[in-house]
Amino acid sequence: MMNRREALQLLATAAALQLAPRKMLAAVREARAVLGDSPALRTLNAHQYATVKEMAEMILPRTETPGAADVGASEFIDLILTEWSDEPERTRFMGGLNEVDGRTRAMCGKDFIECSAEQRAELMRDLGLKMVEETDPAQDWQEADSQSGTENHETFYPMLRRLTLTAYYTSEAGATQALHYEIIPERHDPCVQIQGAKVERQ
Repeated sequence: MMNRREALQLLATAAALQLAPRKMLAAVREARAVLGDSPALRTLNAHQYATVKEMAEMILPRTETPGAADVGASEFIDLILTEWSDEPERTRFMGGLNEVDGRTRAMCGKDFIECSAEQRAELMRDLGLKMVEETDPAQDWQEADSQSGTENHETFYPMLRRLTLTAYYTSEAGATQALHYEIIPERHDPCVQIQGAKVERQ
């Protein structure tokens, strides 16, 4: 049985995504069981939470499969910021999050979540273009090193995107409905007779 820090490491660093599908689902289930449900926000305030939730849903919206909001991506981000991220990472994330409202106020006189869908989409496009300009093509988002004590200068939007994707694809809904991984049966009954089936003697 993994401890809480091991569970956080598995999810926060996206290490689970490198496992084979069956092992990934088993590891993610165990990790999420260890962490349990967070009773309340501990790093994000209500307004920041609403902003993160909207931005995460714009990164992974609900379609024929669940979206980021459906799998609790914003709650996951609050958990990682609280229990895994170091102070410089938290400071960069929170500073960048506050700048989002600063940019939309300059653009349309409103906070991000109060802007129109078109205005929010415009800001997200700008953040995405800036991320592409600043990103080393040789570095994959799964390889972003978020180990405590390791120098990491990842800025707000890449961090938000990485955590949103990690939250989504390490959720059971994301893994089974988006990645189409096979759900691990809770138990295996090899000798259960199927009703109506005929068994021939050899």
